[in-house]
Amino acid sequence: MRLPVVSHLRKSVGLQRGMLIAGVILSGLFVLTSIFAPLLAPYGYSQLSDDSGSFPTQQAPSAKHLWGTTVGGYDVLSRVVWGSQTAVTVIVVSVAMSLFLGVALGLLSGYFGGWLDRILVVVADAIYAFPTLLLAIVVSIVISRGQSSFWGGIFSCAFAITVVFVPQYFRVIRAETIRLKAEPFVESAKVLGASSLRIISRHIFKNATRTLPLMFTLNASEAILTLAGLGFLGFGIEPTSAAEWGFDLNKALADTSSGIWWTGVFPGLAIVLTVLGLTLVGESINDLNDPRIRSRKRAGATKPNGAQSGTTGTAPAEGPTP
Repeated sequence: MRLPVVSHLRKSVGLQRGMLIAGVILSGLFVLTSIFAPLLAPYGYSQLSDDSGSFPTQQAPSAKHLWGTTVGGYDVLSRVVWGSQTAVTVIVVSVAMSLFLGVALGLLSGYFGGWLDRILVVVADAIYAFPTLLLAIVVSIVISRGQSSFWGGIFSCAFAITVVFVPQYFRVIRAETIRLKAEPFVESAKVLGASSLRIISRHIFKNATRTLPLMFTLNASEAILTLAGLGFLGFGIEPTSAAEWGFDLNKALADTSSGIWWTGVFPGLAIVLTVLGLTLVGESINDLNDPRIRSRKRAGATKPNGAQSGTTGTAPAEGPTP
């Protein structure tokens, strides 16, 4: 069995390999930080005091608070570390729901067609026409109704992102299913009397979902941006329920005019580096899956040898006519 990232690392060369390795390192740090957040964070995400007393507000980075404190008295380092755990949870829940709904609807729509296909295409196009963040805001308001507990906020943001992502998976899987159901191996299965469920599950599903690892990496980065946008606009998770980078950026806006940079720089860097890492992985996989781009990169890597062999090669079989 070929693992997506491992197999792509083996066939990547030059700058493409460097981009992929950089993306894997940044994404790996993001995942490891979320896993070991309870060990890495010096304080809780909503902790405002310790044995020595209450935390000072807007304190510059110091030995006790390495990245300073916010206007609310939260430790910035702890909020950033715990925020990675919130981001991973939202990504896993939202992308899992998007995959399940998008793949299932795409398979049914592409295989059976007819009125079901027309209705699902119209609904998907209608959802896709809305601005992503605006649609997520509307869905978040309908679900959370201003109340953002931990799991309530997680599922509210995840479901809002799911509604945005389902049309993307639906379109890709539907197009692949329409193409695959006309292939000879599917026609042969029909002639042999295989049921529609068996054909979809055994013959079409595996071939239609080959691009899902690529879509997962690209959508994961978009999910982080959508989550940060919801939190920045005040529709995310409350700070007493979970740490969220977008919310912290929103509260750091008023600090910029006072020269307090640490409350906004570190959450912003966390968003930028995480999205950059996931995007580098996704774009590198996309390029390496394209045989035209892959062949051009390999040709560029072997150009000096090719040029040298061309100068020492045999003469053409036919010369100019005297």
